[in-house]
Amino acid sequence: MALLVLSASAQESPRRDEVYSARVSRVFDGDTVWVKPLAGGPYRKLRLEGIDAPEICQSGGKASRDVLAQRVLNQVVEVRVRAQDDYGRGVARIVHQGDDVAAWMVSAGQAWSYGWRRSQGPFAEEETFARAQKRGVFKEAAPELPRDFRKRHGPCPMPPRG
Repeated sequence: MALLVLSASAQESPRRDEVYSARVSRVFDGDTVWVKPLAGGPYRKLRLEGIDAPEICQSGGKASRDVLAQRVLNQVVEVRVRAQDDYGRGVARIVHQGDDVAAWMVSAGQAWSYGWRRSQGPFAEEETFARAQKRGVFKEAAPELPRDFRKRHGPCPMPPRG
């Protein structure tokens, strides 16, 4: 009986974010990276929380990936995994040299603030700035949201490793 009570109370406690330092080993696209925790363990595939970057086969997709890679590839970052997405990736806030990498990507015009329903998302100010400055994907008059691109074209073919 005591074990049941302990089990039930353990399930009711809020899940804490997983926080660790890691080295970025691969940049898959403008919002997905692979990291190797510095404390050891397997490589982990992470999606940057709060943004949506162009698909790799979409206009601006390779540029978005390259900008992210220039910033974080082979660099040590702080990771805070908040959830898992439908593809098994950790959804994470990633900080490099004190900067939230997702906010930085949106400010650079390489991703959209991920809005949901009536919310403009967590980086609406950064997106407004990037649009006003015509940075990255916002150089185009009407850049297509990645979710709209995916609806029209489906997933991109897997990019070559490199």
